[in-house]
Formats: sequence, C-alpha cells, structure tokens
Amino acid sequence: NGNIGKEEKDKRPDQNQPSKFDTIKSLKKSPEDAALRQEIENTDNYSLGVGNTEAATGISSFLFFPPIKGTVTSRYNTNAKHYGIDIVGKPNEAIKATLDGTVLLANFTSETGWTIGIQHGNNLFSLYKHNSALLKKVGDYVKAGDPIAIIGNSGELTTGSHLHFELWYNGMAVNPTEYIAF
Repeated sequence: NGNIGKEEKDKRPDQNQPSKFDTIKSLKKSPEDAALRQEIENTDNYSLGVGNTEAATGISSFLFFPPIKGTVTSRYNTNAKHYGIDIVGKPNEAIKATLDGTVLLANFTSETGWTIGIQHGNNLFSLYKHNSALLKKVGDYVKAGDPIAIIGNSGELTTGSHLHFELWYNGMAVNPTEYIAF
C-alpha cells in the first residue's frame, strides 16, 4: 500500500514474525468481572431451569407430554364435578401417556367406558376416559408419549368421540390446561 508512511509500517507487526504473547502485561479484573465469574462458577452446569432452580418445585417443574392434540370442548370445573377436560381429536387417534409411570387402572365401566389410569412419580396420577380400546394393561410401565389407548366414545357419560383427561396431584384434581398445551 503506497499511502502508508515508513513510520506506520514500522508500527505494524511483521506478518512473518511469531507473536510474542509472553510480553502481554496481565489485565486487571474489574469487581464486576470477578462477581460475574464467581456467579458462573457457582451455577449448576447441568440445570435446565432458568434462574432460581429452588423455585421450580412441585407440579410446575414437570414437562408433560400432551395425551392428544385437539380442541378442548369442556373445561375443568370442580363446581360441576368435572375434574378434567374433554378434548376432541382425530378419529382412531392414539392417546399417549403424559409422563413416565405404571398403569394402575385399565378397565371398562358403564359410565366412563374404557378407562386407563397411570401412577407417575411425585404423587401425580393421570386418568384417560371414554377410549374405544386400551393398549396397555395393569402393571405395564409406560414412558411419556407412549400410546396407551385409542380415542373413543365409550360409556354412558359421553356425547361423542373424545378424551376425558384428568390430572391429580397429591390426591387432588388439578386443571390440566395450566400445565399442558393441547
């Protein structure tokens, strides 16, 4: 480059000479840098939580698999003794386990038709009613997302093909729509 004077050429490092990193003077850490480094070093490297992981306890700390994707046609309503939600899906669609667990209930009743219930860890229980068929039996261990039943219209307390889904935590019914996107 013809515009660079001799003095400026002398200030540039020679591209053919190795860099001398041992001559770099140590940099001083700012108090802010030291505090940030300490915070990073003290965090749990394997945590998937955001912020304070101690706050992520209880039912909110679980990642639920939706048993079916569809339209919620009847909402959770304890006053009407409707302890779950009704979801309309595609005909013959597989109903899936919402979490890992063990099947504790798999039977037919005249009111709720083919029903399956799964006990999960941490006092969680999920119940799936009005199925046309069950794919698992009592004692089977299932993983989240495993097909457990086929959507149906069985039982006297049904008005069409749908899934009635209940979620229970510590022996109390909870609103599934607060924890699962359908």
